Order: sequence, then C-alpha cells, then structure tokens
Amino acid sequence: MTSDIVLSMRGISKSFPGVRALHAVDFTLRRGEIHALMGENGAGKSTLVKVMTGVYQKDSGSMYIDGSERDIAIRSPQEAQRAGISTVYQEITLCPNLTVAENMFIGRGNYMFVNRRALERKAAAILEKLKIPARATRLLGECSLAVQQMVAIARAVDMECKVLVLDEPTSSLDEQEVALLFSLMRDLRSRGVGIVFITHFLEQVYEVCDRITVLRNGELVGEFMVKDLPRVQLISKMMGKELEELSALHKANQTTGEDNRPCVYEARDLSSTAVRKAFDFSIRKGEINGFAGLLGSGRSESVRAIFGADRVTGGSVRINGAPVNIAKPSDAMASGIGYLPEDRKRDGIVADLSVRENIILALQAMKGFFRPLSREESGKIADKYIALLGIKTASVDTPIGSLSGGNQQKAILARWLLTNPRYLILDEPTRGIDVGTKVEIQKLVLKLAEEGMSVTFISSEIEEMLNTCSRLIVMRDGCIAGELTGDDLHESKIMHTIAGEEALHE
Repeated sequence: MTSDIVLSMRGISKSFPGVRALHAVDFTLRRGEIHALMGENGAGKSTLVKVMTGVYQKDSGSMYIDGSERDIAIRSPQEAQRAGISTVYQEITLCPNLTVAENMFIGRGNYMFVNRRALERKAAAILEKLKIPARATRLLGECSLAVQQMVAIARAVDMECKVLVLDEPTSSLDEQEVALLFSLMRDLRSRGVGIVFITHFLEQVYEVCDRITVLRNGELVGEFMVKDLPRVQLISKMMGKELEELSALHKANQTTGEDNRPCVYEARDLSSTAVRKAFDFSIRKGEINGFAGLLGSGRSESVRAIFGADRVTGGSVRINGAPVNIAKPSDAMASGIGYLPEDRKRDGIVADLSVRENIILALQAMKGFFRPLSREESGKIADKYIALLGIKTASVDTPIGSLSGGNQQKAILARWLLTNPRYLILDEPTRGIDVGTKVEIQKLVLKLAEEGMSVTFISSEIEEMLNTCSRLIVMRDGCIAGELTGDDLHESKIMHTIAGEEALHE
C-alpha cells in the first residue's frame, strides 16, 4: 500500500433483497485531501459510506486502513471510530440542550465525577486550535447550524480521526456559514486528515475538493482530479446521458405573444396567518410559473395559502372561473389542486409506512378512509407509478424511510399525480437530491405542462427556475416585488428585482 493512502476499498459489493446496491466498487482516500463522492440518488454513495463506517457489512471486497496490507472488517460505527473513521451527518446528532463542551466529550469516558472546568478548558483549546467561533460554555442549541456542524467535526477530530466523512454538511447553511465550514475543512486537510465530502452542490465540489469519485447504478464510473474534470463532463458521467432534450422541452413550453389559454386558478387579495401582505395570483392551463426570492421572502407562505395549508384569513378564489372556498387542504384537493411541500421529511412522507401506502395516501384521503383501496388495487397503482417515475425500491412494501431522498421525492410526486390534479404546486421538489434526478423531475414537469397541467414550481436555484418556468413572480420581504416573462427571464433581472433595483437597470 502507498504510504499516503489512508483508506482503500477494493471490489466492494453489497446487495439487499431485490436490490444490488454496490458492485465491485473501488475507492481510495489519501492523507490531506478532500475527496468528493458523487452520483445520483441510488448511485450507491450512502451504501459505500455505510460499509466504510460499519453500519453495513460488505458482501465481498477488501478494505485497508492507514497503509496496512491487512484486510479489515468493520462491524459497527464504534469499531470504525476506533479505527480512525468518523462521520458527521446532515442532521446534527448532538444534544442541543447541552453546552458545546459537554457535546464534545459526551460518552467518552466512564466517570462518576466530571471536572466541568477542566472539560471546558480542554474544549476551548480545541475550538481555538480549529478556529471554530464558539464558546465552550454556550448551549449548542443557541449556536448556528454551521457552528453545530463544526462542533461535531471538532469532536471527531479530537478523537484522532484519520478519515472524516461529511454527509451533506452544507445543505442547511447560508453562504457565510459554508465559508466558515470550508475554512475548517481546509485546515483539517493541511493537518493530514482525509475528508470524504458528499454534497449535491457542484459549485462547492469545485471550490473545495481535490478529487472526485463518481458512482452510477452501484458501480464505479471513475476517479478524477477536480481540475481535470469540467462540470459538464461530471454531470454527463453521473447521469450517463445528455441534457439537450430538457432544453428542447423548455422551449416548447415558452409562450410567445398573448397567452389565450384559460385561467385555471385565480385569487384576489388572498391572505393567511403566515402571509405578510394579501396578494393576487393566477395561473393558466398548461402554464409553469414560479415564485422566486430569497429564503424568507414569502414564497412558501404564498403557495401554502393557495393550498389552504395555513389558515386562510381573506380573499376570493376562482377555479375555472367559478368561485370556490378553499379554507383547508381537503378543499384544495377537492378542487383539483395538489401540493408537494418544501420539507418532505416533516410534511411529505410517512416514514414508517410502505412506498405503496405513501403513494396512495392522497387518493385514499379523497375517497374516504371508510372506503379503503384493496391491497391488490393499491399494489397495482404503486407498481404503475414506480415504473413511470423510475422509483428505486426493493418492493412496494419497502418502508419509504429507507429509500434515498430522491426516491422519496418521486414517491410523493406519484402521490399527487395519482389524484390527477389540474393544478400542481411543487415547493423545492429537487432540494437535497442529485443533479440527475433533478433533471428527471424538471423533464416530467415540462411534460405535464405540455399535456395541460398547470404547475407552480419553486426552487432556490435560479437556473432551475429559468429551465422550467415561463413566468416568475419575484418575492421580497413577504410581498410581490415584480413579475417577469419573456426577455426579462434572466438571472440578472431576477437579482435586480429581488434587490429592488428594477428602475436602475431598465
């Protein structure tokens, strides 16, 4: 083994009932490098990391640590930690009601008496050494998400980890917090720690990583130096296909001149307990429009008011020209409106139910739970949508909580497509999922619009909005700041509208 290699995995294979998750995958991590592990949802990234960290046992293959020529078997996360492999997950697993110092040392000893002062001094020294902007005596829950991530990393580093796995650490961070985290990662790299970085943000890969390993369908596509792999090639390797058809579909959706399509949904002076200012909104048949704006601008609050997810306090609504009263989600569903919420884990999936049960949930609610679908009928429905959307699952009865994020999102989308809505609201449908699944969802949205469905599409990624929407409602501080169509649909105009600088750049 080469002396600079801290972790080597060779020919790793892992299968589950009905699913081959990994097939003969190689992965090499060197000392003092940040190595991105990339691939679509279901590509095998999570499975490889779980084999690496002892959550899963490999079916075949070899694993070597720290230059050793002895194949080791890691049977638990505790064994991985003793071998110098630590993991920091997207969801913080520390205790917010304890101090930073207590979190850094919790579970690391069997003491009847704890010298709190000494513990805090040691924690403060580690925080200072790693340049983490946190006080050892502060409650962890009072710190920003970025600092909480850093404390989790500091805990791992103090336990003398050689390999640090960061699983989507930036998904909930703003730009300044990401910069702080990247500074810490670079510092650890300079100290010789090998970092496995899993993220869906391509720009972050190119900003902080040295190498990229790409997986697809449980197999190794290749290992590449970041500087030698242009972004377009990375996307192509992850997807195994080209993106031209998305552009063609988008052009077909764009309208020219006056839009004479009938209005499907129209609201006047709509307000709710969460909406800061009443607003007007409409959407035509087969149109894709979107709400753009910064986080907290009122995008999600607006669509929640449309669906009746928050208590509606005023306004009038017409569906196909006829007045309707939408005071709660069941009213919206009865009027042909579907809503995929922003937080799929909290408001979307029911993790303990099967894929089949999650897919039929909205249809069953509309039919009434005293008129249940038979198991055979619901199974046929689930099979149809699993095939239609390419949902990767061992069976219809697999708990949905065990699926990857992208496949969970597809199952929620299947739930609403099954109700055959005339108007579908998608709030951050591609957040936290890989670029390949993002493109698949965008293509599906464009196809649905082509078939006559009206869609409101919300994304934090402006490029994604521009790829799908023919009209954008720009939000600022809870109010509509402008509406963009045609030649105004470009990134610069959106940014200026969000900033309130429209008049300066006409």
